Amino acid sequence: MTNKQLILWMLVAMIAPTIWGSTYIVTTELLPPDMPLIASTLRALPAGILLVLIGRKLPKGIWWVRSIVLGILNIGGFFYCLFVAAYLLPGGVAALVMSCQPIIVMILGALLFKDPLNLRQFIACAIAAVGVAMLVLEPNMNLPVQGVIAGLIGAASMATGIVLTKKWGKPADVNLYTFTGWQLVVGGLFLLPIGLVQEGLPSNLTVDNIIGYSYLSIIGALFAYIVWFKAIEKLPVVTVSFISFASPISATLLGYFILSQRLTMSQTLGAVIIVLAIVISQVQLFKKSSSNFNLEPSLNKKIS
Repeated sequence: MTNKQLILWMLVAMIAPTIWGSTYIVTTELLPPDMPLIASTLRALPAGILLVLIGRKLPKGIWWVRSIVLGILNIGGFFYCLFVAAYLLPGGVAALVMSCQPIIVMILGALLFKDPLNLRQFIACAIAAVGVAMLVLEPNMNLPVQGVIAGLIGAASMATGIVLTKKWGKPADVNLYTFTGWQLVVGGLFLLPIGLVQEGLPSNLTVDNIIGYSYLSIIGALFAYIVWFKAIEKLPVVTVSFISFASPISATLLGYFILSQRLTMSQTLGAVIIVLAIVISQVQLFKKSSSNFNLEPSLNKKIS
């Protein structure tokens, strides 16, 4: 893959976390209050059912187990832990806890793909965590242990899902839309009973509620996850995990432009630091890509 192709796929990959960063503003402005699990269920399940109906294929053999595992890790379990953390932790601390995800991906990548652990990427992750802290933290916070644990489990769930998605790929005779649909259905079914028990169904739906749920399902799930899984196919898992840092940047900028929330100098600097960390983490990848690209003419010459 050339550097231009690498940059292109990184930009494509950023679409998904950028969309996910809009979830907060859609939830607070358009959805019924205090029903995050039902929102997550309605975000995943209808989109998943639609994709499965279009694809008209169900998993076969080992892919039943793999689809259940990936659906829980990437969507159902991740969403549940994320919302538990968001309820228990003040402000944006959940985003800071989740910033450990690239480290987990690096460790799992070393175990499953024999990729050597990269010191530069560990340093970049630490820098990104500082950037996230500057972006989302507020002073005088008390951190419940349960919330921190939920955030860490959520980060581990998503990280494991990313690595296993890369390792297993998808069945050769199944397109990306159907593969995405399987996982969304599993994630939605995982969340459905928990949401019904803890929150119940909305008593009535306004036009704003319908617009909000439709956006989360069609754009936030169906479109965003297709893009996300395609990026996982094309890019190294560590690259994908670092790109997820675009989500808190997106949430902060949307709050600034749409809700007129004040963007402090610290938040601006934090966003810049996150972008810098992403660049630092991928320097070696760009060098390898450039090296492979430069070798191609000489190899072609020898072959001819």
